[in-house]
Amino acid sequence: MDAIEIDGLTKKFGDVLALDHLNLTVKKNSVFGFLGPNGAGKTTTLRLLVGLAKPTSGTAKILGYNIKSQINKIYPRIGFLPDIPVFYGWMTAKEYLNFVADIFKIPHKKREKKIDYLLEITNLKEVKTKIKGYSRGMKKKLGIAQALINDPEVIFMDEPTSALDPIGRKEILEMMTSLGKETTVFFSTHILNDVERICDSVAILHEGRLVTEESLESLKTKYSKPIFTLEFDDRPDKLTKILKNMPWIENIEQYNNALKVTSKNLKMGQKELPNLIAKSNLSLKSFQIEEPSLEDIFVKIVGG
Repeated sequence: MDAIEIDGLTKKFGDVLALDHLNLTVKKNSVFGFLGPNGAGKTTTLRLLVGLAKPTSGTAKILGYNIKSQINKIYPRIGFLPDIPVFYGWMTAKEYLNFVADIFKIPHKKREKKIDYLLEITNLKEVKTKIKGYSRGMKKKLGIAQALINDPEVIFMDEPTSALDPIGRKEILEMMTSLGKETTVFFSTHILNDVERICDSVAILHEGRLVTEESLESLKTKYSKPIFTLEFDDRPDKLTKILKNMPWIENIEQYNNALKVTSKNLKMGQKELPNLIAKSNLSLKSFQIEEPSLEDIFVKIVGG
């Protein structure tokens, strides 16, 4: 059984189609990145999945339970971090986590160890100030802690690293990576570097529609075309002629003693180019490989 199965999920707000027949599958114990520019429908999808909004049509299953008819069976097994978490400012972090533990009816003996653990991993254990004095980064960390209080099998996060400083982002990404070993992490974001660092699979949403869904490795293989930049002591005219006939090369440009080779296959280029250079008796001065980033791929797919 997959952790999340989405079938034709659609949401309209009046005449505005915010989500258009979304179909998606997320495997258990994976870190799944839900990508898209602002306004693509990411937050709408999350709100539908956690029961904060009702779909216009279509449905979804979380851990085998239907979000329309079995949402009460889903709630105890999931966690949710909204983009801007809201707390009772007069509480401390420990008081707030105890409050959430009461909602889930977690026994006192169990909750004490759990709360201490969550405060430890979020670096909030030594913070004694009230939540109203927290920075946005600290509130994000507390939001993650409350989302984990019930040991969820699936945790949903809406833009978990937005507006954080580099250190805060690093800490939360490391936490999410660790969570993915035992929990399914489904998070929306428009920060592509975060996805490259921690995700197993991704889906790209654009204007409410799913553009693609696949593993990160597959996405890069399909859309990434590495560029090899070579510089020699002499003009590589003969090598250029040979390379033009290679089926794994998409384009080749020569600038005096330099070559810029766009390959269809990174591994093939890494294997074949050194052999061809050696056979051409050329003296190589520099050899560089430039791989398109996920940002380049994203812009290409959504046509931005």
